[in-house]
Amino acid sequence: MRFDLHVHTDLSPCSSLGLRDILRHARRLGLDGVCLTDHGTTAVRHLVREGVQDDGLCVVIGMEYETAEGDFLVFGPSPVAQEDLPPGLPARELLHRVERAGGAAVAAHPFRASRPVGGRIWGEGLCRVVEAHNGRNTVLENRRAEEFAARHRLAATGGSDAHRLDELGRAVTRFEVPVCSRQELVWALLAGLCRPEGSLVPPVSFRSAA
Repeated sequence: MRFDLHVHTDLSPCSSLGLRDILRHARRLGLDGVCLTDHGTTAVRHLVREGVQDDGLCVVIGMEYETAEGDFLVFGPSPVAQEDLPPGLPARELLHRVERAGGAAVAAHPFRASRPVGGRIWGEGLCRVVEAHNGRNTVLENRRAEEFAARHRLAATGGSDAHRLDELGRAVTRFEVPVCSRQELVWALLAGLCRPEGSLVPPVSFRSAA
């Protein structure tokens, strides 16, 4: 199954991508699932039912959490629990909280020049999953992440980091097992049953939904 693990709706202040457009076009792009990972909020849970939609698309609600030592995609154990995370936690405390709760955290764009993940996080083995292919990264930033994940035997994922419709599906995660719920997503990530892939299709322009 192919998931875009890193998608921002227009509930993120930096994104213009509407939820309706995501749901209308994800399957046409060849996606089996999308993870909605807005900055610091899971408010999208009030607008969409999490899980498998009528067209077979699996929607999982996560959150991108910003720390002084980098950004992390947080999944589980529930959208409400994610929302209860207080802002401004140090990365170390965030990762411990997510682990104790039975969730999964993915180091987002860890080698991006503007938002790298701090070396102490890697040295302490606090993060087990790396976003090795980000659709908004440079080729070099992604290569460094891929090589780092392989060298340290960390699970690797891909996500578009979409803020516009034409970015959706630009990078994806292929799961080796069926993923039809948040619990299955977390299990597959922690088990390392995933790998990053590039864009599913050549860039296509879509008309936004009215």
